[in-house]
Amino acid sequence: MSDEKKVKAPKLADPLNASIDPATQQMIKRAQDLGVETELNIIKTRGDKIDNVPFSKLEGKNFFTKELEDAQLDGRVDMAVHSLKDLATDMVPGLTLCAMVGREDPREILLARPEAVDQAKLKAGDIIPLKDGAKIGTSAARRQGQVRVIRPDMEIADLRGNVPTRVNRLREGLYDGILLARAGVLRLELDLSDLFAKPLEVADFVPAPAQGMLGIQCRDGDQWQASLAQMDCGEQGTAVAAERHLLNQLDGGCHMPFGVNIAGAGTDWKLEAFLGDDDITREPLRFTLEGANPAKLGAEAWDRIVAYQKG
Repeated sequence: MSDEKKVKAPKLADPLNASIDPATQQMIKRAQDLGVETELNIIKTRGDKIDNVPFSKLEGKNFFTKELEDAQLDGRVDMAVHSLKDLATDMVPGLTLCAMVGREDPREILLARPEAVDQAKLKAGDIIPLKDGAKIGTSAARRQGQVRVIRPDMEIADLRGNVPTRVNRLREGLYDGILLARAGVLRLELDLSDLFAKPLEVADFVPAPAQGMLGIQCRDGDQWQASLAQMDCGEQGTAVAAERHLLNQLDGGCHMPFGVNIAGAGTDWKLEAFLGDDDITREPLRFTLEGANPAKLGAEAWDRIVAYQKG
């Protein structure tokens, strides 16, 4: 490591303000522990800037990553920290995913104004215990598809913006409830004491592929790549890789109503999957698989998906 400590400090890009993002600070600290000093460069992406347009109306992919990738390719920064669920499965030529780091809780979380909660539904253990006809905010096709199955009575409304913005719009009364990735809420250490908060179990509400995982992207062959690779989370990364492979096979992105999660350890793994259809009147595909290997579970899941699509 002594040679690498002499290397010029790489510039690290992150789409969030590091002063409010403990995950970025943690990545910087871990890199320093490996002898890689970093200089932070904050970059806002198109997905961060355009928060009043539904995902379904945005063209193209890489809404939350393109500016970060461009900055790496033109030399303004050397590496980027991503929420891995936002990073395309087809890597831009010249860039590589050098580490998957620290999978946080992959579950979704339901946040709601307390007065919108139906106490009878809550006591009965309903997945989404909001009052009949409640308005729920989310722009993700995957979330919308599952809400239609679980609570067809609810009004679904588009919701964009970063996590604090979405939470504030809930507080302003624009929605009765909203759905978020719990990992983002935890990493930002938000005070939600004035809101009803309920994590949704993976078996009840399937999260996005790679949800909860951070990814460090850098240029192919850069001299600090080997050091950063030591931050890779190993076994849990194999599960996330299988989730991302399924997404890649579907050629999916933010517009795809697809969720998958593979969790476990050793030779004991479970896969939960959800796939909606463009025809929302068709029943979505929902299944659970168990096995000894994440990659094999992914292959079995793909067979199920192909059969559904042919049907």
